[in-house]
Amino acid sequence: MKAKTKNTPGLQPRRVLLVDDEASFTRMVKLNLEASGKYAVRVVNESPMAQQAANEFKPEIILLDIVMPEADGGDVAVQLRQHANTQDTPIIFVSAMVSRKESGSGFYESGGEHFLAKPVSTERLSSSIDSVLAKCV
Repeated sequence: MKAKTKNTPGLQPRRVLLVDDEASFTRMVKLNLEASGKYAVRVVNESPMAQQAANEFKPEIILLDIVMPEADGGDVAVQLRQHANTQDTPIIFVSAMVSRKESGSGFYESGGEHFLAKPVSTERLSSSIDSVLAKCV
């Protein structure tokens, strides 16, 4: 489902780095978020490339899968937190390991980290991104 809200003229889209090994998922998320006009999305399908992509793209927020073959999301998050340019960048872990039943609305915070259950609608993803970014201002 595509979000219908367009970006306010003159405002730059929010930069979102999406790290997930499922190419079909990342393609769908990128298309739908960018269609809203509110986000510019960079996709990384190989977790070891996350830090390099973050250094180049300078995301305002990172969407990070937990279970990936080369390095899991927890390891990637630790690496991101060790670099000055990404240590304060908010991360939302997006995972099928977290069920909507466990998390209530499908989005929750635990131990200072944010989690979102897959599958996720574009509206839920967008509202979660906006909610986390609003707390960082």
